[in-house]
Amino acid sequence: MKNKIKFLSLAATLAAALVASACSSPAMSGEAPSPESNRAFGAYGTNEQAAEPFDGSIHNNTMAVSPDEKVAVVSNSQTGRVEIVDLESRSVTSELSDYVTPRNIVFAPDGDSFYISDSTLGVVDKVSLSSLDVDERFPLGAGAFGTALNAEGDTLYVNNQAAGTVTVVDLAEQRASSVISGFAQPRQGVVLSADEETLYVTNFKGDRVTAVNTQDNTIDHQVEGFNMVRAVSVNSDGTRLYAANSGENTISVVDTATSETIARIPVGEKPYGAALSPDDSILLSGDLESNTVSVIDTATNTVTATIEGFSGPRQAIKFSDNSATAWVLNENLTVSEVDLTDNTISGTSTPSE
Repeated sequence: MKNKIKFLSLAATLAAALVASACSSPAMSGEAPSPESNRAFGAYGTNEQAAEPFDGSIHNNTMAVSPDEKVAVVSNSQTGRVEIVDLESRSVTSELSDYVTPRNIVFAPDGDSFYISDSTLGVVDKVSLSSLDVDERFPLGAGAFGTALNAEGDTLYVNNQAAGTVTVVDLAEQRASSVISGFAQPRQGVVLSADEETLYVTNFKGDRVTAVNTQDNTIDHQVEGFNMVRAVSVNSDGTRLYAANSGENTISVVDTATSETIARIPVGEKPYGAALSPDDSILLSGDLESNTVSVIDTATNTVTATIEGFSGPRQAIKFSDNSATAWVLNENLTVSEVDLTDNTISGTSTPSE
Protein backbone atom coordinates (compact mmCIF):
# COMPACT_ATOMS: atom_id res chain seq x y z
CA MET A 1 0.00 0.00 0.00
CA LYS A 2 1.24 3.47 -0.83
CA ASN A 3 0.25 6.14 1.62
CA LYS A 4 0.02 9.59 0.07
CA ILE A 5 1.38 11.42 3.10
CA LYS A 6 2.18 15.09 2.79
CA PHE A 7 4.06 16.73 5.65
CA LEU A 8 3.71 20.21 7.02
CA SER A 9 5.72 23.08 5.59
CA LEU A 10 8.90 24.34 7.22
CA ALA A 11 6.96 26.85 9.29
CA ALA A 12 4.80 24.10 10.74
CA THR A 13 7.80 21.88 11.36
CA LEU A 14 9.37 24.67 13.40
CA ALA A 15 6.12 25.05 15.31
CA ALA A 16 6.05 21.32 15.95
CA ALA A 17 9.62 21.49 17.21
CA LEU A 18 8.54 24.22 19.61
CA VAL A 19 5.81 21.97 20.96
CA ALA A 20 8.14 18.99 21.23
CA SER A 21 10.71 21.01 23.16
CA ALA A 22 7.98 22.21 25.53
CA CYS A 23 7.05 18.58 26.13
CA SER A 24 10.55 17.80 27.37
CA SER A 25 10.53 20.56 29.98
CA PRO A 26 9.31 19.79 33.47
CA ALA A 27 6.86 22.16 33.45
CA MET A 28 -21.09 14.80 3.47
CA SER A 29 -21.40 11.55 2.13
CA GLY A 30 -19.30 8.78 3.58
CA GLU A 31 -19.62 5.23 2.37
CA ALA A 32 -18.37 2.55 4.74
CA PRO A 33 -15.34 0.74 3.28
CA SER A 34 -15.78 -2.90 2.44
CA PRO A 35 -14.10 -5.36 4.85
CA GLU A 36 -10.42 -5.84 4.06
CA SER A 37 -7.08 -6.36 5.72
CA ASN A 38 -5.88 -3.82 8.26
CA ARG A 39 -4.11 -0.73 7.00
CA ALA A 40 -0.68 0.23 8.32
CA PHE A 41 1.50 3.34 8.19
CA GLY A 42 4.37 1.66 6.37
CA ALA A 43 7.53 3.54 7.32
CA TYR A 44 5.75 6.45 8.97
CA GLY A 45 5.38 5.27 12.53
CA THR A 46 4.14 1.89 13.72
CA ASN A 47 3.61 0.25 17.08
CA GLU A 48 7.10 -1.18 16.77
CA GLN A 49 8.57 2.29 16.40
CA ALA A 50 6.60 3.72 19.31
CA ALA A 51 5.82 0.67 21.40
CA GLU A 52 5.67 2.48 24.75
CA PRO A 53 2.70 4.84 25.10
CA PHE A 54 3.82 8.41 25.77
CA ASP A 55 0.96 9.12 28.18
CA GLY A 56 -0.62 5.70 28.60
CA SER A 57 -1.89 6.41 32.11
CA ILE A 58 -4.46 8.79 30.60
CA HIS A 59 -7.43 6.83 29.27
CA ASN A 60 -10.09 8.09 26.87
CA ASN A 61 -12.25 7.03 23.95
CA THR A 62 -13.44 8.94 20.92
CA MET A 63 -16.00 8.63 18.14
CA ALA A 64 -16.85 10.62 15.02
CA VAL A 65 -20.01 10.09 12.98
CA SER A 66 -19.98 10.87 9.26
CA PRO A 67 -22.15 13.79 8.09
CA ASP A 68 -24.53 11.36 6.33
CA GLU A 69 -24.83 9.42 9.63
CA LYS A 70 -23.92 6.09 8.01
CA VAL A 71 -20.45 5.52 9.47
CA ALA A 72 -18.79 5.88 12.85
CA VAL A 73 -15.03 5.88 13.40
CA VAL A 74 -14.18 4.83 16.96
CA SER A 75 -11.14 4.24 19.14
CA ASN A 76 -10.00 3.60 22.68
CA SER A 77 -6.59 4.84 23.81
CA GLN A 78 -5.97 1.70 25.89
CA THR A 79 -6.10 -0.63 22.89
CA GLY A 80 -4.73 1.55 20.08
CA ARG A 81 -7.37 0.17 17.72
CA VAL A 82 -9.35 2.38 15.39
CA GLU A 83 -12.47 0.75 13.95
CA ILE A 84 -14.87 1.71 11.18
CA VAL A 85 -18.47 0.88 12.12
CA ASP A 86 -21.35 0.73 9.63
CA LEU A 87 -24.21 2.27 11.62
CA GLU A 88 -26.91 0.73 9.44
CA SER A 89 -25.70 -2.88 9.71
CA ARG A 90 -24.19 -2.25 13.16
CA SER A 91 -21.01 -4.06 12.24
CA VAL A 92 -17.28 -3.36 12.04
CA THR A 93 -16.13 -3.13 8.43
CA SER A 94 -12.44 -2.22 8.81
CA GLU A 95 -9.74 -1.58 11.36
CA LEU A 96 -6.64 0.60 11.57
CA SER A 97 -4.17 -1.17 13.80
CA ASP A 98 -1.00 0.92 13.93
CA TYR A 99 -1.97 3.72 16.26
CA VAL A 100 -0.68 3.66 19.85
CA THR A 101 -2.77 6.11 21.88
CA PRO A 102 -5.46 7.51 19.54
CA ARG A 103 -7.09 10.46 21.27
CA ASN A 104 -9.64 12.26 19.14
CA ILE A 105 -11.40 11.82 15.79
CA VAL A 106 -13.32 14.41 13.77
CA PHE A 107 -14.83 14.15 10.28
CA ALA A 108 -14.12 16.65 7.53
CA PRO A 109 -17.34 18.50 6.52
CA ASP A 110 -17.58 16.63 3.20
CA GLY A 111 -17.41 13.25 4.97
CA ASP A 112 -14.71 11.96 2.62
CA SER A 113 -12.01 11.91 5.29
CA PHE A 114 -11.44 12.17 9.01
CA TYR A 115 -8.69 13.48 11.28
CA ILE A 116 -7.24 11.39 14.09
CA SER A 117 -4.74 12.46 16.75
CA ASP A 118 -2.25 10.14 18.46
CA SER A 119 -0.46 11.47 21.53
CA THR A 120 2.34 8.90 21.40
CA LEU A 121 3.13 9.28 17.72
CA GLY A 122 2.70 13.03 18.14
CA VAL A 123 0.68 13.44 14.96
CA VAL A 124 -2.68 14.27 13.51
CA ASP A 125 -3.49 12.20 10.40
CA LYS A 126 -5.97 12.98 7.68
CA VAL A 127 -7.35 9.59 6.63
CA SER A 128 -9.41 8.85 3.52
CA LEU A 129 -12.65 7.08 4.48
CA SER A 130 -12.86 5.19 1.19
CA SER A 131 -9.29 3.87 1.05
CA LEU A 132 -8.18 4.30 4.69
CA ASP A 133 -4.91 5.70 3.38
CA VAL A 134 -3.23 8.45 5.36
CA ASP A 135 -3.42 11.37 2.92
CA GLU A 136 -1.71 13.92 5.14
CA ARG A 137 0.29 13.73 8.33
CA PHE A 138 0.75 16.71 10.63
CA PRO A 139 3.63 16.21 13.13
CA LEU A 140 2.66 18.28 16.17
CA GLY A 141 4.69 16.74 18.98
CA ALA A 142 4.10 14.05 21.58
CA GLY A 143 1.01 14.82 23.62
CA ALA A 144 -1.28 15.79 20.71
CA PHE A 145 -4.75 15.17 22.12
CA GLY A 146 -8.14 16.87 21.66
CA THR A 147 -9.10 18.41 18.32
CA ALA A 148 -11.75 20.81 17.02
CA LEU A 149 -12.46 21.56 13.36
CA ASN A 150 -14.23 24.65 12.08
CA ALA A 151 -17.34 24.42 9.87
CA GLU A 152 -15.47 25.18 6.65
CA GLY A 153 -12.99 22.42 7.41
CA ASP A 154 -9.94 24.60 6.85
CA THR A 155 -8.78 25.21 10.43
CA LEU A 156 -7.95 22.55 13.01
CA TYR A 157 -7.25 23.26 16.68
CA VAL A 158 -5.13 20.66 18.47
CA ASN A 159 -4.59 20.43 22.23
CA ASN A 160 -1.21 19.22 23.45
CA GLN A 161 -1.66 18.00 27.01
CA ALA A 162 2.09 17.59 27.63
CA ALA A 163 3.27 20.94 26.27
CA GLY A 164 0.30 22.91 27.59
CA THR A 165 -0.41 24.40 24.18
CA VAL A 166 -3.03 24.59 21.43
CA THR A 167 -1.71 24.46 17.86
CA VAL A 168 -3.78 26.14 15.15
CA VAL A 169 -3.35 24.29 11.85
CA ASP A 170 -4.19 25.97 8.54
CA LEU A 171 -5.32 22.92 6.57
CA ALA A 172 -5.53 24.76 3.25
CA GLU A 173 -1.92 25.89 3.53
CA GLN A 174 -0.86 22.73 5.37
CA ARG A 175 0.99 24.63 8.04
CA ALA A 176 0.73 25.53 11.70
CA SER A 177 -0.30 29.17 11.78
CA SER A 178 -0.08 29.64 15.54
CA VAL A 179 0.93 27.89 18.76
CA ILE A 180 -0.99 29.23 21.77
CA SER A 181 0.55 28.67 25.21
CA GLY A 182 -0.76 29.15 28.73
CA PHE A 183 -2.76 25.95 29.30
CA ALA A 184 -2.36 23.21 31.92
CA GLN A 185 -2.89 19.68 30.64
CA PRO A 186 -5.42 20.47 27.90
CA ARG A 187 -6.80 17.05 27.05
CA GLN A 188 -9.82 15.93 25.03
CA GLY A 189 -12.18 18.76 25.93
CA VAL A 190 -12.05 21.48 23.28
CA VAL A 191 -14.99 23.05 21.44
CA LEU A 192 -15.66 25.99 19.12
CA SER A 193 -18.56 28.34 19.67
CA ALA A 194 -21.13 28.35 16.86
CA ASP A 195 -19.92 31.74 15.61
CA GLU A 196 -16.35 30.34 15.76
CA GLU A 197 -15.12 33.42 17.59
CA THR A 198 -14.32 31.58 20.83
CA LEU A 199 -12.50 28.32 21.45
CA TYR A 200 -13.13 26.71 24.84
CA VAL A 201 -10.26 24.53 26.10
CA THR A 202 -10.37 22.38 29.24
CA ASN A 203 -7.41 22.39 31.62
CA PHE A 204 -7.41 19.16 33.58
CA LYS A 205 -4.73 20.57 35.87
CA GLY A 206 -6.23 23.49 37.72
CA ASP A 207 -9.83 22.59 36.79
CA ARG A 208 -10.57 25.53 34.57
CA VAL A 209 -11.79 26.20 31.05
CA THR A 210 -9.86 28.71 28.97
CA ALA A 211 -11.66 30.92 26.47
CA VAL A 212 -9.51 31.74 23.43
CA ASN A 213 -10.25 34.59 21.03
CA THR A 214 -9.87 32.92 17.63
CA GLN A 215 -9.53 36.25 15.81
CA ASP A 216 -6.03 36.79 17.19
CA ASN A 217 -5.45 33.41 18.90
CA THR A 218 -4.98 34.88 22.35
CA ILE A 219 -6.41 33.84 25.71
CA ASP A 220 -9.39 36.03 26.58
CA HIS A 221 -10.38 34.76 30.02
CA GLN A 222 -10.62 31.76 32.34
CA VAL A 223 -13.72 30.00 33.68
CA GLU A 224 -13.15 28.31 37.03
CA GLY A 225 -15.01 26.27 39.63
CA PHE A 226 -14.91 22.78 38.11
CA ASN A 227 -13.95 19.46 39.70
CA MET A 228 -11.93 17.11 37.45
CA VAL A 229 -13.36 18.72 34.33
CA ARG A 230 -13.87 16.48 31.29
CA ALA A 231 -16.10 17.18 28.28
CA VAL A 232 -17.49 20.62 27.44
CA SER A 233 -20.24 21.85 25.11
CA VAL A 234 -21.52 25.31 24.22
CA ASN A 235 -25.02 26.14 22.99
CA SER A 236 -25.85 27.66 19.60
CA ASP A 237 -26.11 31.28 20.72
CA GLY A 238 -22.99 30.99 22.86
CA THR A 239 -24.72 31.93 26.13
CA ARG A 240 -24.26 28.63 27.99
CA LEU A 241 -21.25 26.42 28.57
CA TYR A 242 -21.76 22.88 29.91
CA ALA A 243 -18.96 20.90 31.58
CA ALA A 244 -18.75 17.44 33.13
CA ASN A 245 -17.28 17.27 36.65
CA SER A 246 -16.05 13.71 37.14
CA GLY A 247 -14.82 14.58 40.64
CA GLU A 248 -18.26 15.39 42.03
CA ASN A 249 -20.80 13.71 39.71
CA THR A 250 -22.32 16.89 38.33
CA ILE A 251 -22.69 18.88 35.13
CA SER A 252 -21.87 22.58 35.47
CA VAL A 253 -23.95 25.15 33.60
CA VAL A 254 -22.05 28.39 33.05
CA ASP A 255 -23.35 31.79 31.93
CA THR A 256 -20.70 32.73 29.37
CA ALA A 257 -21.43 36.45 29.72
CA THR A 258 -20.35 36.45 33.37
CA SER A 259 -18.36 33.17 33.58
CA GLU A 260 -20.48 32.32 36.61
CA THR A 261 -21.80 28.82 37.30
CA ILE A 262 -25.59 29.11 37.46
CA ALA A 263 -26.40 25.43 38.06
CA ARG A 264 -24.82 22.14 39.05
CA ILE A 265 -26.89 19.19 37.88
CA PRO A 266 -26.43 15.87 39.76
CA VAL A 267 -25.89 12.94 37.38
CA GLY A 268 -24.45 9.41 37.56
CA GLU A 269 -21.09 8.34 38.90
CA LYS A 270 -17.97 9.84 37.31
CA PRO A 271 -19.47 11.78 34.40
CA TYR A 272 -17.15 12.29 31.45
CA GLY A 273 -19.60 13.27 28.72
CA ALA A 274 -21.45 16.54 28.26
CA ALA A 275 -22.84 16.30 24.74
CA LEU A 276 -25.38 18.89 23.60
CA SER A 277 -27.99 18.15 20.93
CA PRO A 278 -28.02 20.29 17.75
CA ASP A 279 -31.31 21.88 18.80
CA ASP A 280 -29.86 22.71 22.25
CA SER A 281 -32.71 20.95 24.07
CA ILE A 282 -30.92 17.88 25.45
CA LEU A 283 -27.60 17.34 27.16
CA LEU A 284 -26.31 13.78 27.57
CA SER A 285 -23.86 12.89 30.31
CA GLY A 286 -21.81 9.71 29.86
CA ASP A 287 -21.53 8.34 33.41
CA LEU A 288 -18.46 6.09 33.37
CA GLU A 289 -18.82 4.21 36.65
CA SER A 290 -22.63 4.01 36.61
CA ASN A 291 -22.63 2.59 33.07
CA THR A 292 -25.48 4.99 32.36
CA VAL A 293 -26.29 8.06 30.30
CA SER A 294 -28.14 10.87 32.05
CA VAL A 295 -30.63 12.83 29.92
CA ILE A 296 -30.83 16.50 30.89
CA ASP A 297 -33.53 18.97 29.85
CA THR A 298 -31.58 22.18 29.24
CA ALA A 299 -34.70 24.33 29.68
CA THR A 300 -35.01 23.27 33.33
CA ASN A 301 -31.48 21.96 34.01
CA THR A 302 -32.92 18.74 35.41
CA VAL A 303 -32.34 15.05 34.67
CA THR A 304 -35.45 13.67 32.98
CA ALA A 305 -34.22 10.12 32.39
CA THR A 306 -31.34 7.79 33.17
CA ILE A 307 -30.64 5.24 30.43
CA GLU A 308 -29.02 1.96 31.47
CA GLY A 309 -27.34 -0.75 29.42
CA PHE A 310 -24.00 0.84 28.50
CA SER A 311 -20.48 -0.27 29.36
CA GLY A 312 -18.07 2.44 30.41
CA PRO A 313 -19.55 5.41 28.51
CA ARG A 314 -17.26 8.43 28.45
CA GLN A 315 -17.10 11.53 26.25
CA ALA A 316 -17.80 9.80 22.94
CA ILE A 317 -21.47 10.72 22.37
CA LYS A 318 -22.82 12.05 19.06
CA PHE A 319 -26.26 13.23 17.90
CA SER A 320 -28.15 12.99 14.64
CA ASP A 321 -28.82 16.31 12.92
CA ASN A 322 -32.50 16.15 13.91
CA SER A 323 -31.62 15.56 17.58
CA ALA A 324 -33.81 12.44 17.68
CA THR A 325 -31.00 9.89 17.85
CA ALA A 326 -27.72 9.64 19.74
CA TRP A 327 -24.82 7.24 19.43
CA VAL A 328 -22.82 6.28 22.52
CA LEU A 329 -19.46 4.50 22.43
CA ASN A 330 -18.91 1.65 24.89
CA GLU A 331 -15.51 0.64 26.29
CA ASN A 332 -15.31 -2.41 23.98
CA LEU A 333 -15.76 -0.09 20.96
CA THR A 334 -19.35 -1.14 20.30
CA VAL A 335 -21.74 1.69 19.44
CA SER A 336 -25.16 1.90 21.08
CA GLU A 337 -27.91 3.76 19.24
CA VAL A 338 -30.29 5.67 21.49
CA ASP A 339 -33.83 6.65 20.52
CA LEU A 340 -34.33 9.98 22.27
CA THR A 341 -38.08 9.97 21.71
CA ASP A 342 -38.41 7.33 24.43
CA ASN A 343 -34.85 7.28 25.87
CA THR A 344 -34.13 3.64 25.06
CA ILE A 345 -31.27 1.80 23.38
CA SER A 346 -32.58 0.67 20.00
CA GLY A 347 -29.54 -1.44 19.17
CA THR A 348 -25.81 -1.96 19.65
CA SER A 349 -23.20 -2.83 17.09
CA THR A 350 -21.51 -6.23 17.06
CA PRO A 351 -18.01 -6.17 18.62
CA SER A 352 -15.05 -7.01 16.43
CA GLU A 353 -13.41 -10.38 16.93
